[in-house]
Amino acid sequence: MKETEKRKPEVPERTNCNDINCPIHGALSLRGRTFSGKVIKKFHKRIVIEFERTVYVRKYERYAKMKTKIHARLPDCMSNEVNLGDYITVKECRPLSKLIHFAVTEKIKGVNEK
Repeated sequence: MKETEKRKPEVPERTNCNDINCPIHGALSLRGRTFSGKVIKKFHKRIVIEFERTVYVRKYERYAKMKTKIHARLPDCMSNEVNLGDYITVKECRPLSKLIHFAVTEKIKGVNEK
C-alpha cells in the first residue's frame, strides 16, 4: 500500500448495521464539537445526555455549575450496548432533525463499571 493512499479506520465488530445515519457503518460524517456525558433518557434511535459545565457569573465574580442536555442519534448497531446511566461520547454532525445535531461515537463506561 502506498503512503499517499488513505486507510479506512478500523471498524469495531458489531452486528450488521444497515443504518445510513450511522457514523461507523453509514455515510454520516462527524465534525465539530465533542462532548461526554451521562445517558438520562433513551428513546428509539435517540438518547439524551447530560453533563455539567462551569460558567463565570460576572455579577458575583464566582463560577456556577450549569447542566446541559444534548439529544443525540443512537445508531442501530449500538442500541443494545448503551443503557441509562452509561457514560458516552457524542460528536457533532449535520442536523438530522429539529432536535438532533449530534451522534453517539463510543461508550466510555457502563453503569456497573468503575
